[in-house]
Amino acid sequence: MDESRIDLGDDMVLPFQIEDLGIRGRVVRLGPLVDRVLRQHNYPEPVSRMLGEALALTTMIGSALKFEGRFTFQTQGKGPVHMLVADYMTPDSEHLHGRIRGYAQMDEVRLATYLSEGKTSTSDLLGDGYLALTIDQGADMERYQGIVALDPAGLSASAHEYFQSSEQVATTIRLAAGPLMQRGRDGQTETLWRAGAIMLQHIASDGGITGFREEDETRAPTTQEENWNRASILLNTVEDHELLDPALASSKLLFRLFHEDGVRAFAPSEVQFACRCSRDRTRSVVASFDDDEIADMVLDGKVEVKCEFCSEVYHFAADELKEARE
Repeated sequence: MDESRIDLGDDMVLPFQIEDLGIRGRVVRLGPLVDRVLRQHNYPEPVSRMLGEALALTTMIGSALKFEGRFTFQTQGKGPVHMLVADYMTPDSEHLHGRIRGYAQMDEVRLATYLSEGKTSTSDLLGDGYLALTIDQGADMERYQGIVALDPAGLSASAHEYFQSSEQVATTIRLAAGPLMQRGRDGQTETLWRAGAIMLQHIASDGGITGFREEDETRAPTTQEENWNRASILLNTVEDHELLDPALASSKLLFRLFHEDGVRAFAPSEVQFACRCSRDRTRSVVASFDDDEIADMVLDGKVEVKCEFCSEVYHFAADELKEARE
């Protein structure tokens, strides 16, 4: 692997291929981006971990899209964290990089009770529900959505089920998110959030990506299955700190895992935080509500609206909303 061709920084996606095993993959490393998102929301740590994983997974899948559009990750559950949302916009004529944002919705009182009782797992906090993954190619194209039940084992297990049932793709994924103590440029130590992900998918003989047919138990595994099993076993040796450590380059992680099988990395792509909210867009949305709904929102003569993605706050006078309708 030629490391000189690879951007080893953060907030990037590194595609790769394991030549001898017929497997493709991607590595995602999020640093300042995920730290910005999670700091501005200031969620309890278990919720921040889940949203960090969701951002890494959304970046992983969204960055693989071959067209201009949006990929949306959304959970709906009966636990104290009602919803996790992240969406990824592909690069277009105006934006050179992919753009990601995300937030969580929760019952804060109920969440505090869960945390005080030590209920901090993804299964506890999301509860029973579903994961919806949506691909939107624009107004002229039909949206595609895959829905699977939330897996008690976590978001990566839910994503596995999506690829298996909706895409019929042999896939394995590792996710990690967490706060790490790091030394800044000023020499001071601070705690910063990071997130990472790595994914493998099997390549069909025609160059596409596919799953495997069920085999008779009496037959020996095919070479493809053996290759897939080998790669999956190696991937499962990845520890959280290897996905989060800023000192461990993605290329070095890939070399540790797959150097015996001819791993080859391709050109990386960058991802940035970006929210698409604006004053005009928010005003148009609020102006579409009926008069009673707007009246209920008025406080001290103004309507206050906060963007759940970026926490930007907009204020509108009643006359301004009326003018937006005309």
